[in-house]
Formats: sequence, structure tokens, C-alpha cells
Amino acid sequence: MKKMISVAEAKGLIAERVLRMESVSVRLMDGLGRCLADDIFSPIDMPGFAQSAMDGYAFSWRGYEESGKMEIVGEVAAGAAEAGPRPAPYQAVRIFTGAPVPEGFDTVLMQEKASVSDGMLEVLDLDLICGRNVRLAGSEIAKGALAMKKGTILTAAGIGFLASLGLEKVEVVREPRVTLIVTGDELQQPGLPLGFGQVYESNSQLLQAAFLHLRFSQPKIVYAKDNLPGLTESIRLAMLDSDMIVLTGGVSVGDYDFVVPAAEAAGTQSIFHKIKQKPGKPLFFGVKEGVDDVKTDLITPKQTVVFGLPGNPASVLSCFYQYVLTALEVASGCPVSLKVKTATFIDGYKKNPGLTHFLKGIYSDGVVRLLGAQESYRLSSFSVANCLIEVPEESQEIAAGSTVLVHLFG
Repeated sequence: MKKMISVAEAKGLIAERVLRMESVSVRLMDGLGRCLADDIFSPIDMPGFAQSAMDGYAFSWRGYEESGKMEIVGEVAAGAAEAGPRPAPYQAVRIFTGAPVPEGFDTVLMQEKASVSDGMLEVLDLDLICGRNVRLAGSEIAKGALAMKKGTILTAAGIGFLASLGLEKVEVVREPRVTLIVTGDELQQPGLPLGFGQVYESNSQLLQAAFLHLRFSQPKIVYAKDNLPGLTESIRLAMLDSDMIVLTGGVSVGDYDFVVPAAEAAGTQSIFHKIKQKPGKPLFFGVKEGVDDVKTDLITPKQTVVFGLPGNPASVLSCFYQYVLTALEVASGCPVSLKVKTATFIDGYKKNPGLTHFLKGIYSDGVVRLLGAQESYRLSSFSVANCLIEVPEESQEIAAGSTVLVHLFG
């Protein structure tokens, strides 16, 4: 394991080592926001019959051209079991949206452009053409045609489309099960009085909100003591039913930083520990393939991914957006990584070379400005930021007006 690696190297190693979750069958509504595990082919023609696109009158265009006026001989409503007997070429039927068009008819006149007198139909629409307002059988999709590709993220419209094909279940990539392990003896729960030397614990709620915002299930929360045996046991137990473990705090090299040795003692293979970045230089990533042979009624993970994030809240969120999202994208198949765009940096920025800096900013219409309160413990500026500004590792100064990369939230 190298002492310190670049941002690009870290993301590459995560993408290389994380495994895709297996597929599961879920109810269509439960697939919202999930990634399709297989191609879906239409089991039916849709629509399954020639269908009126509006309320009006159906007839044969050839008969209309030859006769001009047509006799109205019947009515077809939506949901009708059949369109009725085939009318003569010079006849028409009253028809409603979604109703089957009688055999031999090919055109529907909207009722607002019709004149009816003594049971005879006169066409007032001078722009009417043959085939207007008729949805042909299979015009949406033909039976056996590809309806949705593997890897597609199910949206509300996608769910509606698949439901219209008669599907009630769908194969999706299984959602990763996540455990958040919070370390720090100085932490106090919100709502309780603070003792001297204590701070309120916010990282668990911060990360829970981040997962829920991305449509992932709420992670399980575990609070661990700052000692090696206790933290090792917490990690080992979490591995029994977690595909991903995210720890906050205790990831550096101080006397009370036990995340790395505890993760290794629990059987994690260390991939990297430090990244050339600010904030969040001490960041741990490792994997454990499978779990110990124990009795459990839960699905056994084929791999557990372990992240050790810093304790400072702004560092936690910056690292979550850059690295945990990379792992989630691979594991779930969902494109959840932040969208990256170029922008004009109006403020300028100076730093020493050697570390990539991620700065909280406000992006709008191709321009980005720097926020204050950039320190890693400060969330006040993060709460109003809509992007991270990336300042490359080798850069010493970004002049005002220069082009920079921005990572957009949401």
C-alpha cells in the first residue's frame, strides 16, 4: 500500500476493486431510481389494436373522398370488447379516446371539427389527412422489441411505460446494504446537554441524509468506542450483513486513531490510506471478500467495502462525494457520481503544489465563485454551496477568470 496517492489513482482503485451487486426481482414501484439488471423486451404489441387518439368520428378515408358526407351507424367506447361489425366504406361511427377503431376505418375526425345533421357526418377540418388521430397497433412498441436497456435507471415515466406493457415486477441490481460506524468518545447526541470537551455528533445524520437523497435505503448506524478491541468487533459484526461500511473519525495516525488497524484486524485488505488532497487527506479504503463462516439468516455479502473517512464534517462530505459515490456507482449500477463541468472562476486562488484542493463554491450560468469558511470542520458554507471547485494537485495559483472544473451537487 503506497503512502499517499493522487485523487485519480484513488478513484481508479475504487472502481477496479468494487464488485457489482447481484440482481433481485422487485415490484415495479420498488424499482424507482434503481438500475435495470437485464434488457426488457415487450411481451405485447402496444397498443394491441388500432386505437382512437381522441373523441370524434372514425371512418374510411377512401369512403370520405368518394362520398363527402357519411352516415353515422354506431358508437364505440373505450374499453369496448370489440369495435363492432365492419361498417360500409361510406359510413362512420362515433368513437372515443382509447376505443378500438373498426376494421376498414383508418381516420378519426375530432368532434370539434365535425358537423352532424340528421345522422349524417360532414367534415369541417380542411387540414385533415388519411390516418390522422389513429394510433396503429404496435406503434408505441411491437411485441418482442427492446423496451428498456440493461443499466437504465428507472424513472416515474419508465415505471409507467413498463406498467403499460403489463409488467408488475422487474430485475434490478441489488441495493448495497450500508452500515455507518461513528467513532469518537467526545461526541454527544443532539438534544442532550453538552459536557465540557464534548461536541454534537452530526456525521451520522449528514451521511444518512446523503444516502437518502440519492434514493438509497437508510444506512444502519453503529456507535463505537475509541479503542481497538471494541472497534474491531464493531467492524467484524457489521461485515456479517453489510456490503459497505463507512466509518467516520479515527482514520489518521494519532494515538487514538484505530480505524485502520481495526479494519485490518477484522480481515480487511487495505488498498490505500492517504490521498493527495485537501480536505480529507487521511482516507482509508479497503475490501474484504466474503465473510467468516458464521450462521446468519441474512444474505451473505460477497464483498464488504470499507471506507474510513475523516471526522471533520466538511471533510466527511467532500470525501463522500468524491469516493463513496464512486463505489456506490459501481456497486449499484446507478450513475450517482457528481456531474463535472467547466466554469469561469471569478475569484482566483493560491495554494502550495502537491495536493488537490476541493473548495466549496456557488455555480451559476457557467461562472463559479468561492465561498468563505473553507476549513474542514465548517459546514456552514457547505450548507449553501452547490458545487466543489477542483484545484489540481500541481497548481500553485488559479488566476481570476481562469477555467476550472466544478463538481455539481444534485
